[in-house]
Amino acid sequence: MNSIFRFSALLTVLFLFSNCNSFAQKTALLSAQTDSLLAVSSPKFNGAIVISQKGKILYSKAVGFADYEKKTPLKMDSEFEIMSNTRQITAVLILQQVEQGKIDLQAPIKKYLPDLKHTWTDTITVHQLLNHTHGIVDLEKPLLFKPGSDFKYGNEGYPVLGQIIEAVSKKPYPEMAAALFKKLKMKSTFCYLKDHNRDLVSGYINDNNTLEKAQNSLISPYKLPSCGIISTVNDLNVWNNNLHKGKILKPETYKLMLQYNILAQHNVFGKEKAGYGYGLRIVDKETPKYIGHTGLGDGFSSLNLYFPESDLSLIVLENNMNANPELFYSTGIKIKNLLLKSDLIQK
Repeated sequence: MNSIFRFSALLTVLFLFSNCNSFAQKTALLSAQTDSLLAVSSPKFNGAIVISQKGKILYSKAVGFADYEKKTPLKMDSEFEIMSNTRQITAVLILQQVEQGKIDLQAPIKKYLPDLKHTWTDTITVHQLLNHTHGIVDLEKPLLFKPGSDFKYGNEGYPVLGQIIEAVSKKPYPEMAAALFKKLKMKSTFCYLKDHNRDLVSGYINDNNTLEKAQNSLISPYKLPSCGIISTVNDLNVWNNNLHKGKILKPETYKLMLQYNILAQHNVFGKEKAGYGYGLRIVDKETPKYIGHTGLGDGFSSLNLYFPESDLSLIVLENNMNANPELFYSTGIKIKNLLLKSDLIQK
């Protein structure tokens, strides 16, 4: 009996060793492939990357400069503007108020912002602000379409959501966001404030390999909920590990972020239209499924993807934004394609 037990234990050890060795080989292969990709990337990659799975970092690297003039190197804790990736954070702040019973997603804007004089405050709902089906293209112009009937990605909906957060919480948006980041221990994530941005790296526009420092920021106090968060690849990895694992929202509330009734196309997420939920794009009609968002502006580019079935995150932050739209997110897309071909992603 003892010999049988020892033999069984030996098989178990060999099986575990084989699995660990296989995982290490997969990780080493991914690292080598990603390094090779970065070495020959054109335009040259300048930014930071994290790939993590099940709470463990598989790959992390910072490449290039935080400031080209001073030749200051980027680090893994370098702080970038994440632009429209801010929107999933704003969506979470809204949904936290939903959980407290302070916001009804199907209620019109006017319920929370009665002082707004625009006629559409009676017809546009909080839900429509979250998924860009509101039709607002300019606060002073007529709606582009009947609310809920179409999709138009833009910058006007999320600032209004920020006002709603402030109205129901009785606190400024930056304070609400800061409290969330503190709870999650995202120590290098905060709201943009002109002339008070700690160690924010410089953003550059790359026009055919000629770099020009971005001078005028798209971010204003009004637009903070739309594009105004500053963060790091490591902090966004913390964000993913909390948001997508039920540590911020209740499971039923989190599901609301991923429900969609509208489709939209974005090159990072494929040639076909995919679902748009609350500050997240959802690719669920193919294998593997994944969700995430992008951000662009002020010389910055951000990509945050999550593969739920494999519990894997890909986060790419750049401070070298290409002037050619065909090259937006080019390195992030190539790394995504590496992951899709790897054995780390559950097919």
